[in-house]
Amino acid sequence: MTRLTASIAASGLASFALLYAPQPLLPLIADEYGLGPGGASLAISASTLALALVVVPVAALSERIGRRPVIVASVLLAGLVGLALPFAPNYDVFLVLRVLQGAAVAGVPAAAMAYLADELDGGGLGAAMGAMIAGNSAGGMLGRLASGLTADWLGWRGSLLAAGVFGLVAAAVVVFFLPPARTRPKRAPRALKAALRDPVLLSLYAVSVLLVGSFISFYNVVGFQLGGPTWLESLVFLFYGVGSVASAFAGRFSDRFGRGRVLLACIGVLALGALASLVWVPLGLAVVTGGFFAAHATASAWVGARAPEHARGQASGLYLLGFYVGSSVGGTAGSTAFGEWGWGGLVAVVVGWLALAAMLAQNSSASVRRASTGISATLPSRGRSGLPSTSPTVTERVSAGISTTTANGSGPPS
Repeated sequence: MTRLTASIAASGLASFALLYAPQPLLPLIADEYGLGPGGASLAISASTLALALVVVPVAALSERIGRRPVIVASVLLAGLVGLALPFAPNYDVFLVLRVLQGAAVAGVPAAAMAYLADELDGGGLGAAMGAMIAGNSAGGMLGRLASGLTADWLGWRGSLLAAGVFGLVAAAVVVFFLPPARTRPKRAPRALKAALRDPVLLSLYAVSVLLVGSFISFYNVVGFQLGGPTWLESLVFLFYGVGSVASAFAGRFSDRFGRGRVLLACIGVLALGALASLVWVPLGLAVVTGGFFAAHATASAWVGARAPEHARGQASGLYLLGFYVGSSVGGTAGSTAFGEWGWGGLVAVVVGWLALAAMLAQNSSASVRRASTGISATLPSRGRSGLPSTSPTVTERVSAGISTTTANGSGPPS
């Protein structure tokens, strides 16, 4: 692993560990501040919403001042805020700090991918991108596991302080080892209108919101539902490994059967997992995780294949925006439903969201078929299509925390 690759991986490891470290601690934070599940979920939603709102402007800023300054400032600021979090005197201050942290973290997905594309030739870009994605995903998982496994001994404040120290150590790796840029950023053509005018793309952005809102809602409240020791509850995050396997299979099936059909099947699996959780929560959560990651991998790859070549970056950025809006708004809405109506109420709400997502996916498939003459380029019935390419671009494989090193756009978010 080169110096550049290691430092970029460290930036993702630090950023997403800090972003998601509070998630397994939500029941403890709720007890501390006298909150319900919905109020406690704001500890996650506030930061992910800030990330969603800031990621596009920060990407534009990186084109003006350079990628490296944005990446370095991002990890340093996120780590410093992480050190301040445990000392928040009240929940309002805690949320303000989380907003700042989410805005800071936005610099990594906004600039790191473009930095690698600017600095590396085609031969080394794939391996470096794989290391970055692995760092994002590993950071999200390790941040959750580390804070959850230590909370019963250190308390939630001590766990967050340890996460902050870890973040700063990883940030130091970035500061000292990330090489200076050799090239000036290349400004992409303005193609936002093209990414917003296609009804199929608009439907996929909405599907992103609904899918991640459903998924994050379960993980936000599972600690309240299980009610065991925090370290034991945190083991549910190991289900992310199921997502890695499921998303890899989804990529292969998409090439063979078409992305529309596979996306509908994955949404169905997610809904079955939600219903299975009424019988046994861990079983249902494992199925939900596999279904979500497979659906997310399929939808994100479809966005890249569907978008015009000159608008792929903007389309993937809008999909990423929808992803984090769903994480924040949907996650809080689902947590509030759990607080009002319990686990059964949450399942009912999520199944409703998934039904809407399935309708949008079905309409998108129908639109593609109607617009196609001959073999559909974006929905091949078998084999691969020729134009546009069904192979996902670099952008498709990078959303905060998508974990894959394959070329099928698969993998879990952080």
